[in-house]
Amino acid sequence: MESNPLICVSICERSIGAIEQAIINASAFADVWEIRLDCVDQTQIQETFSALDNVLRKSLRPTILTYRPAQQGGKQELDKAARLKFWLIDRPASDSLLDIEFDLAIDPDLLDAGQILDWSRVICSHHDFNGVPAELVKLYSSMAQTPARILKIAVKANDSIDCLPVFDLLERAHEDGREMIAIAMGDAGVATRILGPSRGAFLTYGSPDDESATAPGQITARELREVYRVGKLDRQTEIFGLVGSPVSHSLSPRLHNAAFEATGTNAVYIPFEVRDLPAFIRRMAHPQTREIDWKMSGLSVTAPHKLAVMDQLDWIEPVAREIGAVNTILIDGKGLSGYNTDVIGFIRPLVEKLGNLSGLRSAVIGTGGAANAAVWALRNKGAQVTVFGRTAERAAALARKFGSDSRELVEARFDGFDLLVNATPLGTAGQFQSQTPVYAAQLRGARMAYDLVYNPIETQFLREARGAGCQTLGGMEMLIAQAIEQFRLWTGITAPEGVMRAAAQ
Repeated sequence: MESNPLICVSICERSIGAIEQAIINASAFADVWEIRLDCVDQTQIQETFSALDNVLRKSLRPTILTYRPAQQGGKQELDKAARLKFWLIDRPASDSLLDIEFDLAIDPDLLDAGQILDWSRVICSHHDFNGVPAELVKLYSSMAQTPARILKIAVKANDSIDCLPVFDLLERAHEDGREMIAIAMGDAGVATRILGPSRGAFLTYGSPDDESATAPGQITARELREVYRVGKLDRQTEIFGLVGSPVSHSLSPRLHNAAFEATGTNAVYIPFEVRDLPAFIRRMAHPQTREIDWKMSGLSVTAPHKLAVMDQLDWIEPVAREIGAVNTILIDGKGLSGYNTDVIGFIRPLVEKLGNLSGLRSAVIGTGGAANAAVWALRNKGAQVTVFGRTAERAAALARKFGSDSRELVEARFDGFDLLVNATPLGTAGQFQSQTPVYAAQLRGARMAYDLVYNPIETQFLREARGAGCQTLGGMEMLIAQAIEQFRLWTGITAPEGVMRAAAQ
């Protein structure tokens, strides 16, 4: 391989025909294939080995052959004897790279096979699906003692801060002059998949499609190339991202990355799955304390951190402080500044739909950051607001904060309200998708229902509202409006609204 590949598509199929078709399907986005032979139906394995020679000869991309045992994330229970036999006797005769697990790479029978095995084509790999090993550097050093040309370490990230030791491995390998693949698996490790090549990784892995990921957190090769533009990222790329939990459902990366591309801005927007917010801000975001050398310049903040993040900031705009929630952070040499663009995002589509909001009889369901912004915005426009919450105490506290009324959500009825806002995460793609805070019977008599959830576009709440005869407004318009204001704050550039809208839709 003369040039360093960027995106490797992992192909996990049960037959040679399916492997060939997967190669064709992925050809537009892959720089290299990984053919996972442990995925092949073992009753067809010898037939597949024979036919694979011809497939590899016709391949227009470099190839990695992998025969992974179950304990390392493979699809078959393969003992050491079976794996040795494969690599020394059965494997197809090609110039492919060979992904061999560390436990096998130090086996004397393999080490003594110098005439049979070309170690310059070997990737020595190790996978840990439980977390980040305490002695990760020691593991790397041991693997570096093998004759393998390329090292690969993949660990499980449970929080975005678990990406830090993975990025450190890439730095260490660069200093040692070693070719390295280092990946944090899981949703919390996506940053390592996107930024790996720009920080020295030999390659990054992508799946052929949404259903065919071969490791936790693996995103599609198409997304890596078209949404995140991994081939265009470098050490000077500015880093922006979304901080929350969960974040994998978010469309914000599509909006902002499309806008960066359209405006020629060397920047990328990444989802950061964050549970320990203070640790993330301290170790990865704040310019005075972060433990990684990168140009992080701004963040979006979503549930459950919009209120808690305020304690981590150096300055907060008055409106955001009054609301009591921050959804946008600007990072510069002075520190972290907090803003709230949810207000603009929330109110703009509502005014376009209803016009003057003064005197509007409105109900807001929820007590979190989005609810705070919605209540403040409505009160600022002269609307009457009643806060509904599952907990009477929290609803009352939010209502008192902005001079509104409150009620319990249990068995609430909304007859007589001009507007009902769902400011909870219920209905969001994932574990909450089938849920709704209220049902059609409760909504009858309300004029309009506004769901701040945008993914999926058609939520259960909106279906219930239509069933009750209400007008409806989805969260996509709010998402786009607040993102436009975020983009302006971060870059000083007018956001390409048409580009962002097309990317979202």
